[in-house]
Amino acid sequence: MDNQEVIALYETVADITDQMLAAARVGDWERLAALESRCSSQVEMLKKSEEPRQPLSPLARETKTRIIKKILDDDRQIRDLTEPWMARLSAIMKNAGGDRKLPQTYGVKQTN
Repeated sequence: MDNQEVIALYETVADITDQMLAAARVGDWERLAALESRCSSQVEMLKKSEEPRQPLSPLARETKTRIIKKILDDDRQIRDLTEPWMARLSAIMKNAGGDRKLPQTYGVKQTN
């Protein structure tokens, strides 16, 4: 993989994380999950790609650094948006589990 292809992959990841952030901002969790899957595939491609034989030019290195910083910033913002939602979901699931356990513990039949 040459330098341009590596930079292009990083740009693709940055574009996807930008879309993920937009989905998280509006609470579109299904779209966020789908984009996360796409992002994971792209990151896997980066991991498997061979490093270019020639070192990056100073401009390409600067571009790559800028892109990585954007990806990391998007990731931080996505986590800031999703962690409270995940905590609420976890609490709801724990409460639902407790609601089921109480009748079982006291031998009460549930009516649905």
